[in-house]
Amino acid sequence: MNTKSNLQHIAIAGAGLLGRLIAWRLRLQGHDITLFEAGKLQPDNTLRAAAFTAAGMIAPLSEAVVSDANVYRMGQFALQRWPQWLSDLPQANLPQQNPQLFFAKGSLLVAHPQDESELQQFENELNFVVPECRNYQWLSGHEIQTLEPDLHSHFLRGLLLQEEGHLHNREFLQQLGDELVRLNVTIYENTPVEVDPHTIRALDRTEKFDLVIDCRGLGAKTQLTQLRGVRGETLHVETSEIRLQRPVRLMHPRYQLYVVPKPNNRFIIGATQIESEDRSPVTLQSSLELGSALYTLSPAFAEARIIETDTNLRPAFMDNLPKIFCSPGLIIANGLFRHGYLLAPAVTEQVLAQVAQNHTILFPNLLQPSG
Repeated sequence: MNTKSNLQHIAIAGAGLLGRLIAWRLRLQGHDITLFEAGKLQPDNTLRAAAFTAAGMIAPLSEAVVSDANVYRMGQFALQRWPQWLSDLPQANLPQQNPQLFFAKGSLLVAHPQDESELQQFENELNFVVPECRNYQWLSGHEIQTLEPDLHSHFLRGLLLQEEGHLHNREFLQQLGDELVRLNVTIYENTPVEVDPHTIRALDRTEKFDLVIDCRGLGAKTQLTQLRGVRGETLHVETSEIRLQRPVRLMHPRYQLYVVPKPNNRFIIGATQIESEDRSPVTLQSSLELGSALYTLSPAFAEARIIETDTNLRPAFMDNLPKIFCSPGLIIANGLFRHGYLLAPAVTEQVLAQVAQNHTILFPNLLQPSG
């Protein structure tokens, strides 16, 4: 338990997913928190963290296949931690129409009959990366229809990944922003900063703190030269003609499309991962590919209304894995890449351990030499 003698005045740079989570958990411990955000806490479309553009999938099996076993194990941790953390949010502040934010119904992988080898390849790669994992099952076409009756009936085989879930991310970020205000976190919006040990430097002032935690994502690129942005594009549609209970991934030789259900008959669709730091709007090619692939999942999507297209840059290091750098007076946490909601709980908990100086190494792969 914290006492007044070990409570600190801590500055956090960046109010994306990591910055908000760390600010929240540290404030609940009694620390005095000041949060600096280059945009707004409830952002518009001009400047917002990648966490607002994300689909909110918590998919340790799917991401392990394209990453490593550490991602899988940190994802397992996330599936346990998210419902615990969400129970700490005041229920009275949650949307009355859609109070639930976290869902642990797994995710479904399907492929067109001519592409079913993609499903077998996925299983082979999963067993190679995480040989101990058995939390998935093969489904027949009938079983797919039983689970998700609104999908096209021509899917004859699928994989149900039980150990996956999803989060209504935008709703969560809004609620968490409101909670930070309620908890009297000092918040400076529209305030880009640079960081040094114990020091925050803004255009109009320099402030000293017991500790600075840098969670600026790609905003830290001027000081983290090894950081890069990876472009992602999403399509948001709205329709009352189809219901999905869980995220669905369409396995294809050229791309893997995902569809994630959101509140109020909305769905977010994505597939693209582009090595570019271009923030311009979604391309016509991407829109056509996402739309045509979505239609093959269910013809009912043909009448869906496109309500938003979105692009953003995911902060990533060269190995696409997150890192924590610790030195006296400064902790840097960055590089969530496209794994934000999957890995943020592990990164947050390791940062909290570093703040407490209890020398607990929860996730050794995260900690990097400070030099």
